[in-house]
Amino acid sequence: METEKIIPPFGFSLGIAGLIPFIFLAVADFLMPDSYKPMILFSLLAYGASISSFLGAIHWGLTMRDGTPNTMYLLWGVCPSLIAWCSLMLKPALGLLLTSALLWLCFFIDTKIYPKYSLKHWLPMRLGLTIIASFSCLVTAF
Repeated sequence: METEKIIPPFGFSLGIAGLIPFIFLAVADFLMPDSYKPMILFSLLAYGASISSFLGAIHWGLTMRDGTPNTMYLLWGVCPSLIAWCSLMLKPALGLLLTSALLWLCFFIDTKIYPKYSLKHWLPMRLGLTIIASFSCLVTAF
């Protein structure tokens, strides 16, 4: 019988803490005067780009553990940062829509790759983080 793997509490806490800027900036967009909106939108977009880059980089770390790194995983690992970089050059609302879609693409790819590294137990948390982060981007974009 395989023992059930759990997410370390500190890892879970850091994942949840990573939502603070998403939530804070989405709420600030509704509460702050219009003069602050460009800064809020760009701040959220930049944070989303940073997180997307982080999610891609995880795949480099995973495949580098292997004797021969998987070329497709290495290639995918740089895609989120390149897409996120492109999102920074768009109008903020459009960039946030792209970032939201990118967060979901990262999650979808993770559902295919994490199980190969016995990391499937991280996916429920990743789903929750993706829902909240992408919703924050969407609600702010509109």
